[in-house]
Amino acid sequence: MCMYASAADGLATDYHLVHLGRMALGGAGIVIAEATAVEARGRVSSGDLGLWSDDHIEPLARVARFVKSHGAIPGIQLAHAGRKGATQAPWNGNGPLTEADGQRGDPPWGVVGPSAIATGPGWPVPEALSLDELQAIVRAWRQAARRATQAGFEVIDIHGAHGYLLHSFLSPISNRRVDRYGGTFSNRMRLALEVVEAVRSELPSDKVLFYRLSAVDGVAGGLELEDTVAFVRELHARGVDVIDTSSGGIVTDRVVDTRIGRGYSFHAPFSKYIRNVAGGMVGIVGLIVDAHQAEAALQAGEADLVFLGRELLSSPNWPHHAQAQLQGESFDQWHKEAGWWLARRASVLRKLREAGQTPMTRYQPADPEGCGS
Repeated sequence: MCMYASAADGLATDYHLVHLGRMALGGAGIVIAEATAVEARGRVSSGDLGLWSDDHIEPLARVARFVKSHGAIPGIQLAHAGRKGATQAPWNGNGPLTEADGQRGDPPWGVVGPSAIATGPGWPVPEALSLDELQAIVRAWRQAARRATQAGFEVIDIHGAHGYLLHSFLSPISNRRVDRYGGTFSNRMRLALEVVEAVRSELPSDKVLFYRLSAVDGVAGGLELEDTVAFVRELHARGVDVIDTSSGGIVTDRVVDTRIGRGYSFHAPFSKYIRNVAGGMVGIVGLIVDAHQAEAALQAGEADLVFLGRELLSSPNWPHHAQAQLQGESFDQWHKEAGWWLARRASVLRKLREAGQTPMTRYQPADPEGCGS
């Protein structure tokens, strides 16, 4: 989840150490840092993390070391926002940056994409990328992957969803090119597949590659599930280990975008179909809030992994609580600094429950007047 909290020039700060570190303390199996830009103009906002220079390595390595030291696998999401870059932080409007933003120190920058088509009404028209620029972007992904590995990340999640650069090349809604990166679906896949090959080439064989995709565009004339299955087969052939299944985001126009119907586990039909038809490991996201719900998705064959975003923001200890719901209360997997104390408290709480006491027992009067006898 983008936190819009980086220092100048996309550097990680103490905020990211605490934010991501607490997820590791909370029992998450993998902790994946937010969308991290492979070049400066590829940021969603000026507050996004970056990995376009060697200066970014050590601040992120500090995070990766802490996450791993507390039993979680450190991962990072590499991204290029493309035509959806130069955006305000949500609390400043969440729209395109304006001159007014520039006056308060957050100026807009030029955005790029496959074609000169804005992402929605009122959004800037991107510059269509040249062939030389596309090759430079592929190199930027390769270099960012190298830096991520140097920083100690063991999972890389390529962000190819939600209308960002790779998705915008894949979708016929945003890609109207007539060269080898446009037109046929094979051509529209080309940039994403070149990026995957470049990133995979920088990863040791024991490191894992995820690809986050929008299974459908949710817009008339956009990508459909069968397109995605064909794409996933090509991703597998190039070394992608896990498909991170999401949806939508190709446009910002809410009149045109049907927006996939939101509901609990609402991406499950997509992830299950991809898993059954294209094979390979698939992860599920989207309003997963309960341990039994998450386990049911796995048992139903809808996914191999469960990814949590907002739910972990709400409850960083969610994995520990989920274990208690599914397997019974135990503090063996908690970090020892907290687990020791919580186990001791649990013993006291059990005795109180056995005695019929509740947290409100002492506040309930012994008689209607509340004076006792």
